[in-house]
Formats: sequence, structure tokens, C-alpha cells
Amino acid sequence: MKQYFLPHEGGAFKANLHCHSTVSDGRLTVEQIKEHYMKNGYSIIAYTDHDVLVAHDDLNEDGRFLALHGYEMEVNEEGFKGLFSEGLKFGSAKTAHLCYIAKSPDNMTQVCYNKDKYIWGNALAYKPQLKFESDDYIRRYSAEGVSEMIRIGREHGFFVTYNHPTWSMESYPDYSGYEGMNAVEIWNTGCERGGWAEYNDHCYDDFLRQGKRIYVTATDDNHNGHDLSHPLSDACGGWIVVRCAELEYECVTDALEKGSFYASTGPEIYDLWAEDGYLHVTTSPVHRINFITGARHCGSAGAHYGDSVTEAAFKYNKDSDGYIRVDIQDDYGRHAATNAVWVDTIAE
Repeated sequence: MKQYFLPHEGGAFKANLHCHSTVSDGRLTVEQIKEHYMKNGYSIIAYTDHDVLVAHDDLNEDGRFLALHGYEMEVNEEGFKGLFSEGLKFGSAKTAHLCYIAKSPDNMTQVCYNKDKYIWGNALAYKPQLKFESDDYIRRYSAEGVSEMIRIGREHGFFVTYNHPTWSMESYPDYSGYEGMNAVEIWNTGCERGGWAEYNDHCYDDFLRQGKRIYVTATDDNHNGHDLSHPLSDACGGWIVVRCAELEYECVTDALEKGSFYASTGPEIYDLWAEDGYLHVTTSPVHRINFITGARHCGSAGAHYGDSVTEAAFKYNKDSDGYIRVDIQDDYGRHAATNAVWVDTIAE
């Protein structure tokens, strides 16, 4: 019997879950972002402006476009005083950034806030209309502090992602203690366009090999500092494809919760299923299909440059592999990645 890990029912909706507009420090309005992304096949944008949760329901179009409510929060290494202040400078201080995406369209209460801190720039104009869960929270840059922020977010109905660890100058000793996030960014277009090595497959495996059952996203984190036609434009470079019955708010966020999506910077993943001791995948034409596990037991299918593969199967070891995930790469070096399949969830 086939056990599918990407649902067949409904549609496949292209989504960017990390986006900045003129509400905070982006250069394009929410309407301009919607127009450009829809031209490039997107149906979903999570508007995650810095430190401000604002609804953009007026952008929604039945069956065509959905705006998710969200915001991005940061917590900085102790001693960080900002870009031009004394103390640790922006370029050398560690930071942890998290996106909070409301799972319900009615959830408009921000968490981990202090009435005198955190909101800055254009977002200050929205402060009078914001609703805070508390007005005296102090964020702490530590494994315990970041994990507490994640826990509070999830307890208050948010899908929480851990963002761009390379740009944040965080490495394994920093992020390995973070607990409870829903997903980690395997790709961040904005950071990659700025020169950072922001394909974070190693970070995802670090979390998985600790036993953390989380998902993986590819996002833009677009601020649109370059013209949209510029080769370094940070728009439409990374996305997830959400599989769900319809383009409706809680249907989409339920699919996020269940991991019914894959991440991509170009290639497509059509099917992922287990059958008779093998994990199978079908894809768009690619150069390489890799199967990565939690053990030193991996597999690959590939083609000569100019040729391609579109399917592969991997015989997993249920006693030792822990998890299996698929990472594919095309001739241009663009990737797509599945969420991890935990072997103890595969039916016999």
C-alpha cells in the first residue's frame, strides 16, 4: 500500500512565508508585492513585517490570492546597541530572527512585546492599532530565551519559523539549543543575494539529528532594494508549495502544521510516498536526487549534465535511519527539498 507524504487532494499553492513591505523596512507596498508575486505564479504571501502584526485581508481574492497575517521578531546578542551606537555593531553581533504566522485569521495579538521596546521605523505608525499579549516582556538572547519566545508564540496560535542562521552569525553551538519551532529556513533569497551562504541544509540536518521533528521552508525575506528586473532582486527566488484542498486561510495553515508542503528554489516535487520498504519520489527533470537520513546511510540518483532524472527510490532501514528527506538539484544548482519523513511514522 502506498503511503503518501504530499497530499493529492485539492491544489498546489506557491507561497512566500517571509516578506517585508513599506509597513516596515521594505521598498514596495503590500499591493505592489501582491501584483509582482501573482505574475510569478504565487497564490500566498505571509506579510511578516518587522515587529508589527497587521492584517491585509483587503488583498484576498477567492481562489486566487491569500494574505497570511504574520510578523518577524528579533532578539540580539547582549551588548548590541544598534547600527550606529556604541557596543557590539550590527555586522558582528549575533541575532536570532523568528517569523510568527497566525494560524487563524482572527489571531491579531502580538506576543513577546514591551510597550517601550522593539517597534521601530515605519512600523511605529501602526503602534496605536496593535494589540499586545503583554506590555512588559523582555527578550533574552540565549537558548532558553529564544526557546521561550518560540513556546509563547506556538501557545498563542502561531506557526513559528527560525530564519537565516548564516546571516544571523549563528552556528551549531547557538541554534542547537533552540526548541519547539515549526520550521527552519533552508533557503533565504534576500540573504543569498547579499552574498551569504544561505542554503542551510546542514542546519536542518543538525536539528533533525537531535530528534527535533520540524519542517523546512524556502523564503525570500524580500525587502526589494533592487529593481525587480535586477539579477540581485530578492523577489521570487525561494518558496514553498502547499498541498491543501482549497485556498482558504485555515486550510492553508492546517497544511503548514501538518507539513503538507515542500521547499524550492526552482525544481518541482510531484509525489513522495513509501511502499514496500522504499521511499519513492517523482520530480521535474533534475540533475540529482539525493536521499539523506539520520545515519550514514544515504542514496542518490543522477544524470550526466544535459540529461536528467525524474524519479528515484531508496530502500530505507527502519531500525537505524531515523528519518529520510529528499533534496534535488537541477543543472543550474537550484534545489528543492522535502520535509523529513520519520521512519517510525511509515506504516508497515
